[in-house]
Amino acid sequence: MTAHAVPSALIELAQLDNERVLQQLGSAAAGLSEDDAEARLQKYGQNTVAHEARQSIAMQLLGRVRNPLNLLLLTLAGVSFAMGDHVAAVIIFIMVVLSISLAFMQEHRSNKAAEKLRAMVHTTATVLRNAGTNAAATAQAAAAPTSPDSSGSNMREIPIHLLVPGDVVHLSAGDMIPADLRLLSAKDLFVNQAPLTGEAMPVEKFAGAAGNEIKDPLQLHNLCFMGTNVISGTAAGVIALTGSRAYFGGLADIIAGERALTSFDQGIGRFTTLMMRFILVMAPLVFLINGLTKGDWVEALFFAVAVAVGLTPEMLPMIVTVNLAKGALAMSRKKVIVKRLNSIQNFGAMDVLCADKTGTLTQDRIILEKHVDLKGEESEKVLEYAYLNSYYQSGLKNLLDVAVLKHNEVHVRLQPSDAYSKIDEIPFDFTRRRMSVVVEGQGRHLLICKGAVEEVFSVSATGEDAGARFALDESHLRKLKEVSTELNEDGLRVIALAYKEIPLGQSTYTVKDESDLVLLGYIAFLDPPKESAQEAIAKLGAHGVQIKILTGDNEVVTRNVCKQVGMQVDRVVLGSEIEAMSAQQLAEAAEQACVFAKLSPTQKATVIDALHSKGHVVGFLGDGINDGPALKAADVGISVDTAVDIAKESADIILLEKSLLVLDDGVIEGRKVFGNIVKYIRMGASSNFGNMFSVIGASAWLPFLPMAPIQVLTNNLLYDFSQTAIPTDNVDEEYLAKPRKWEIRNIAHFMLFIGPISSIFDYATFFTMYYLFNANTVATAPLFQTGWFVESLLSQTLIIHIIRTRRIPFIESRASVPLILTSLIICGVGMWLPFSPFARALGFTPLPPLYWPIVALMLITYLSLTHLMKTWFHRRFGLD
Repeated sequence: MTAHAVPSALIELAQLDNERVLQQLGSAAAGLSEDDAEARLQKYGQNTVAHEARQSIAMQLLGRVRNPLNLLLLTLAGVSFAMGDHVAAVIIFIMVVLSISLAFMQEHRSNKAAEKLRAMVHTTATVLRNAGTNAAATAQAAAAPTSPDSSGSNMREIPIHLLVPGDVVHLSAGDMIPADLRLLSAKDLFVNQAPLTGEAMPVEKFAGAAGNEIKDPLQLHNLCFMGTNVISGTAAGVIALTGSRAYFGGLADIIAGERALTSFDQGIGRFTTLMMRFILVMAPLVFLINGLTKGDWVEALFFAVAVAVGLTPEMLPMIVTVNLAKGALAMSRKKVIVKRLNSIQNFGAMDVLCADKTGTLTQDRIILEKHVDLKGEESEKVLEYAYLNSYYQSGLKNLLDVAVLKHNEVHVRLQPSDAYSKIDEIPFDFTRRRMSVVVEGQGRHLLICKGAVEEVFSVSATGEDAGARFALDESHLRKLKEVSTELNEDGLRVIALAYKEIPLGQSTYTVKDESDLVLLGYIAFLDPPKESAQEAIAKLGAHGVQIKILTGDNEVVTRNVCKQVGMQVDRVVLGSEIEAMSAQQLAEAAEQACVFAKLSPTQKATVIDALHSKGHVVGFLGDGINDGPALKAADVGISVDTAVDIAKESADIILLEKSLLVLDDGVIEGRKVFGNIVKYIRMGASSNFGNMFSVIGASAWLPFLPMAPIQVLTNNLLYDFSQTAIPTDNVDEEYLAKPRKWEIRNIAHFMLFIGPISSIFDYATFFTMYYLFNANTVATAPLFQTGWFVESLLSQTLIIHIIRTRRIPFIESRASVPLILTSLIICGVGMWLPFSPFARALGFTPLPPLYWPIVALMLITYLSLTHLMKTWFHRRFGLD
């Protein structure tokens, strides 16, 4: 089965009586025989859910090596090594190894995408197994009535993974539902389906055939699903679907699949492809020009390879990984676990955050929000009577009773243990949909009844208003329903409360005594929003992130929660509407609406895919089983500390604290990371583009190489070292104000406009060295090469201070101290090398004194012109 559809056969089972259900599944009230169970285990397989095959360390490392940029760098390292340039080969290889190692160490511990799903199967279930003949042959047993306590002698505890369709299991409070099953009997059974549906309230379940008017299987009263759990009561049921055929198993199949490439992965891939195209054009062209003009094909090959290495952004993997790791470290100080490094940048690029409601925006706990009389005004008497009812109710308290009993001030005021004593109880059943307790106090018996509004009204003869009673009629019912509806529209679950005073003497009470009651008022329950939700949503909105709610809960409750956290809801799209939409219609609805309710798990993922089709970078915040597919489909999946395992495993980021304010911190941190990565990319791309013109022109014009291969590699090494401090750099506030995405076209435009400026000053250096300093023969080639080496290194190293900000550099925006220091150090080293002991080995010669003021003037002019062009460029293309 798929995660978005329950087989019609399961719905058909819900509509059959118990005898026909057992016959349909080839089972019996006494359970399956051991032989039959074994045969079915062979046929259907173990009751386990899909999980990702855990990759070995070697395979995880291989996956990182297969990155296109890493493959390119390793290829160049191999070529350099084969040609005898061992230094260049070792440098490139070290860059790749460090990048892979840093990323691997950061992610290795937490990359277990569906690992904990298997923990569920280590638990056991109470099952009936008949040691006798085949269960299908025990027709008499099949026809026998079933109760939670029947056939106790055949009960045994077996591991959940050995359960098969047809097994009869017994459930009690605290049990996990081990598979999708049809109830055969139930007593006061309440099941928590929040992990599947998102609804915080426990769901009442009972046996008996269901009608055919309900199409959503999760709403059928006699079906229970794997992954949910029993809050209270007991039950017996027959298993219909196990393993990956179960609803929960279908979700696990989706989550265990391969993750789609995120916007970050795609952006890196596109940039790598762009640079590879430049290299594939540039290297052969340089090789041919130098070979044809100079006649030395071996030297031309060495120079072409050196140029290819120089054009390759070999520091990019390192810059990216260090930036992401720095962002992850910053987030860890705010108690946020970053499971996948790439998610940091996706956090900053995110312009739409989709969120589940229950447990993420809300606290996933039930509180007693209101206790009101029939006019909707607060009433202490209603609270006191509700407290007495919950206090004296026998058995395990459900979540609603727990919420009432948290009002300790009522306990102190009433002293129920001293002032009252319990006489009897009329338990809840699904026909009456109400329950009553009878207590003795103040010289009389007091019957207190609570339940569904219509059911309690039906047994009430009078109402009470400020102590005065009045007869009830249909007009009162309409008015009372209006009050109840208003409370429902506020997202509250409403329970009616009524009472009757009875003279002393009666010792036992029955359903017949639930008559002629006095309708007192209502108690209303709510799953409240988290305190930090409204402020977090407001901050995200201010930073350009739209919020959209994707929930399995109903429309009324969802509207109310959205209202409480400051969201304006103009339109709510329901899951039933999505089923009828085309892909284009859904994309438009996803773009316009901000709330989607009654969604299935895969519908949440479908909405995210629709947003992707509109060019959005999407985050998803969720905590339930039903959020797994959406967390995986999103560019960045975010979960919370209280989430179920499947949500944490699917998430990229986990919030350890309940405050959602760290979401905004994460967005800002992601934009800082992206900003610093783009600085390197813009600088590298524009510099390489400019060098292309310089190298091609010089190669065709000069009778010697414009720079020796060893000098090209040394220049590249020093330049790369100057960029290692980029991850520490500051990012301008205006850059952090809105989402940042990969725009390869804008990077290409930047390269086209900024890159050629460096070529202008390279040619100015060429003419200065060639004509002013007479470095125009093979014998004077070292002087020419030294002059261009120094100018090239200084200009490339200093230009980052212009490109890193759209403001006026050094005045309105300063780089970080480490970046300033590395720039100064590399500039100093470049100016020292021609006079150093390494000069001869590198082919350098001392530069004349006049060279320095000339190159200083060139640098000042170059930096100023680049700043002016950069300013125009940002205004022209509206960037940053």
